[in-house]
Amino acid sequence: DVYKRQIWVLAGSRYERPDKNGISHFLEHMFFKGTKKRSAQDIAVAIDSIGAELNAFTSKENTAFYIKVMDESIDEGLELLFDIFTGSEFPEEELKREQSVVCEEIKMVLDTPDDLVHDLFSADLWGGDALGQPILGSEDTVRSFTRDDLRSYASSAYGTDRIVISCAGNFNVDRIGSMIGDALGVSTRDSTVTAPKPSEFIPGLRVHKKDLAESHVCIGIKGIEQNSPDRYKALLLNTIFGGGISSRLFQEIREKRGLAYSVYSFLSSYSDTGVWGIYAGTAQENVNKVIDTATKELAGLSNTVNLDELERAKRQLKATVMFGLESSSRRMQSLANQQIFYGRYYAPEEILAEIDAVALDDIRELAGRLVSEGRLAITVLGTVEESEVSGGVSALSVD
Repeated sequence: DVYKRQIWVLAGSRYERPDKNGISHFLEHMFFKGTKKRSAQDIAVAIDSIGAELNAFTSKENTAFYIKVMDESIDEGLELLFDIFTGSEFPEEELKREQSVVCEEIKMVLDTPDDLVHDLFSADLWGGDALGQPILGSEDTVRSFTRDDLRSYASSAYGTDRIVISCAGNFNVDRIGSMIGDALGVSTRDSTVTAPKPSEFIPGLRVHKKDLAESHVCIGIKGIEQNSPDRYKALLLNTIFGGGISSRLFQEIREKRGLAYSVYSFLSSYSDTGVWGIYAGTAQENVNKVIDTATKELAGLSNTVNLDELERAKRQLKATVMFGLESSSRRMQSLANQQIFYGRYYAPEEILAEIDAVALDDIRELAGRLVSEGRLAITVLGTVEESEVSGGVSALSVD
């Protein structure tokens, strides 16, 4: 059997000062570069010696560390995870090397336009700080980080009041609880990180010039926060609109018109706000057609969505929930998110019931409300001119 453990910290790029943007992600990297007991190579050897998977990731609001290990190696795996989490030294000689590594990661995003456009879209619609900041930071900020910066940020953001631990697999609850207490009990302390300021949704059209073979487009309206009572309605609505190959966007823009290879809608929800967005990659000459088609579909959704689409979306979403139970990673992330955003555990049966309870009128009401409450934010990355794009968007609204 496989056991998996995740440690979530409520600290991400949203909590960073602009001059320290990227430090959450960089700190995540440095946790693997040496502890009081192990060098970076020792950590790598220890991972492979027990056949474990040890890694981490950073988002706008969270950083997570996880280990996946066979149940006969649980004790060794947890000792290794907690050694990294509580005993990292952030060696000076490793810091310089890792700065170069992360700067290469930043360059990779800059060379991947379908990733870059999402960073630009986030900065355009949320502004230049808090939610609008890129998770990786910039080369300038990353190169500026010192060992003292890392220690100071870890001390302020990594208090035990901001830590959530989730587990799945074949394990003894009392034994795991004891190990957690041994590892974290001696360092119990509150964080001092400043709460992020609310981010205001900024509508408008922004064109970013870059010599590319095609243009990349993101369109968005203000969405919902993570713990909104409308979250299951929103998930179903997003599925209908652009969440699969039978969705409105895929069928209309790709299958019927041949305007894009990749097109989809997405929900990005945070603790206090969110965005409902559309992405498409298209030829330069088709940018206006894609924007017009997508916004018309969005505008008409509240009047045209039908029961067949809703029932199909429910089956898709319920299948996603059930398939997620077969993945330890998905189960870990779900458990942690539930604790962070809802303060309680939702059994799969509860989630399926919530999905089934959504009615067609609920979907139509939510679509109408989201569209009517806000104007569009549009970001275009490519060689098109802003005047050419704005000529295809008579008003930055979907009215």
